[in-house]
Formats: sequence, structure tokens, C-alpha cells
Amino acid sequence: MLILLFIAACFLAYSNGANDNFKGVATLFGSGTTNYKSAITWATVTTFAGSVAAIFLAGVLVKNFSGKGLVPDTLLQGPEFAISVALGAALAVFIATKIGMPISTTHGLVGALFGSGVVAIGTDFNFAKLGSTFLVPLLVSPLMAAVLSLLLYFVFNRLRSRLGFTKETCVCVGKEYVPVSALAANGSTLQTIAVLQPASLKIDKQQHCQQVYQGQFLGIGMQRVLDSAHFLSAGVVSFARGLNDTPKIAGLLLVAQALKLEWGIGAIAVAIALGGLLNARRVALTMSKKITSMNHGQGFTANLITGLLVTTASIHGMPVSTTHVSVGSIFGIGTITGKANYRVVSNILLSWLLTLPVAAVCAGVIYWLINLA
Repeated sequence: MLILLFIAACFLAYSNGANDNFKGVATLFGSGTTNYKSAITWATVTTFAGSVAAIFLAGVLVKNFSGKGLVPDTLLQGPEFAISVALGAALAVFIATKIGMPISTTHGLVGALFGSGVVAIGTDFNFAKLGSTFLVPLLVSPLMAAVLSLLLYFVFNRLRSRLGFTKETCVCVGKEYVPVSALAANGSTLQTIAVLQPASLKIDKQQHCQQVYQGQFLGIGMQRVLDSAHFLSAGVVSFARGLNDTPKIAGLLLVAQALKLEWGIGAIAVAIALGGLLNARRVALTMSKKITSMNHGQGFTANLITGLLVTTASIHGMPVSTTHVSVGSIFGIGTITGKANYRVVSNILLSWLLTLPVAAVCAGVIYWLINLA
């Protein structure tokens, strides 16, 4: 049973990495600051660092997500409860990842705790703690993120104008050399030469236009300063995500004394990293390209708000969802720019509503089957 618990926790961690790892760097990819490979590499490194830091900084979250206080301690002493919670949450997150929906692993864990707890002890489950400790932060955080990102972008935009930094979009018109292969009479290729084409103008979709910031800040180009700050903010978000999510999963191993905290967090950190590297692309496209188009400054603003909120919540033991905060921040930017895709956001909200009941049902059924066997 302890081996099964370890496998279940690693499966949950892998699903978490696949669904969540890219969220910290989604604005880097969405704004064109970097490509997908560089973004996911940066996310993996900084998330792993946050996971390791969780050993020292996130003891409160480990206790919260062990189920302590929600169900009697006698139930927590066996691995059956933890296994059903881990597998129930993992199945919900993995299904969402496969269809490209960015959902909350936190939400999945809350649903799984609820489903397993109700099947195990019925009405003795501590519904009051479930609401105050888990549900309230999950509901408030995306609204707070959307409002704060909207306000902060407005402040940054006004400050940029006051300081004389301008946004420019360039269109290239001119001649270009195009490689052309010369063919022999029998059809074989003789050589490739470059032919100068006539002047042309390329028309493309608006989201492919790149805005750059002009001006100097402390003798450094404003665009370079902004890109560096954006990269740093993305690293902060990914670090905060590792700090916030790793102890939630490691807590399941701790209650059954399956592993020491340090070894448990280490195993979870590796599984999260692998999930992000191998299975994150579908969610990455939804987060980066489909919620709203954004430029460098807008992406930086969204990441700054996300990083501040998630880091603060982690230190204070509040189980907010990086997904909810990140989507809320990006949506706030899309709202003020008028480019938000409300159909995509509606689908994401629907997936959020379904996460808790799906995870609860899966966990409840698994707990019932384990005890039936």
C-alpha cells in the first residue's frame, strides 16, 4: 500500500507539472519574448528551485493538505485515504491536461479530500474548515488577480507615457533574396542561387505584430530592461508555484509516514519537472495564445501580479491556485486592452467548476474500491 501511495503521489505530481509548469512563463511565450523551448526550460529550473525551497518555507501547507482537521486522525494513519486523494486529483488534472484546459491542482486536491472524506466518514467531515481554509482563497484569488493586474497595467502605462517611453510597431517593406534551385534538363539539381525579389509588403494577423519600447533607462535600452524584468518575473511565478504546489502533494506522503519530508518533496519535485517537460504544450498554447494577445509590457505586468500573490499566499499557508491567479492576471490585461477571448475564458471557467466534482467522484470511488478489496 505504501508503494501504491508513492506511485499515486508521483502520478499526481507528474499531472501537476504537465498542467501547471508552463503557467509561470506563459506570458513570455505569448508576448513573443522567447520561444516555447526556452520558456519551458526556464519554468522547469525555477519550479524545481521552488520545490526545494518548500522544504524550509511551506510547512503550513503540508499540514493543510494532509487532511488533518478535515477527517479524524485515525483515518489518516492508513494509506488508503491518501491514495484515493492522490489518484482522484491526478485523474482530474490529467484529463484536463489532455484537452488543453488549465485547471487547478489545488482545486483537484480539495475535491479529492472532500470525496474521500465523505465516503469514509459521511457527515462527520469538517465542512466548515473546508470552506474557510480552502474554498475562500480559491474563489477570491482570481478576482483579486484580475483587478490588480488591470489597475497595475493602467499605472504602468501612465508612468511609461510620463517618462517618455514610446511603443513602436515596425513594418518591413523592401527587397529580399530568395533561394532558388536551378535544374538541369534531366531534372537533377545543379546549384542553388539567391534571386533578388521585387519590393513587397507582408500583411499578417495582428497578434503577430511585435511592439518594441523605445528609450533609455539608466543608459540601457528600455526594451532590454523590460525583457530582463519579464524573464525575472516569470521565474518568480514559477518559483512560487513550486513553493506552493509541492508541499500540497508531499503532504499526502507525510501523513502515512511513507517517506521523510525531504525525500518526499525531492521525489515530487522530479515528477513535477518531468510532467512539464514532456506534456505541457496543449495547456501552454491555451494560456499563451488563446486567452488574449499581449505585448512585452502587458505580459510583465500579469506575471508580476501573479508572482506577488502566489508567493504571499505560500508564506502565509493560504492554498491559492497558481492557475486561478495566472489566468485572472492575464484576463485582467485582456480586459483593459479589449483583446480578451471570452469564449476561451468561459470554457476555462467551466473546467474549473467541473474540477472539484470530478475529483471528488474519482477519489470517492477509489476509496470505496480500496476498502472493498
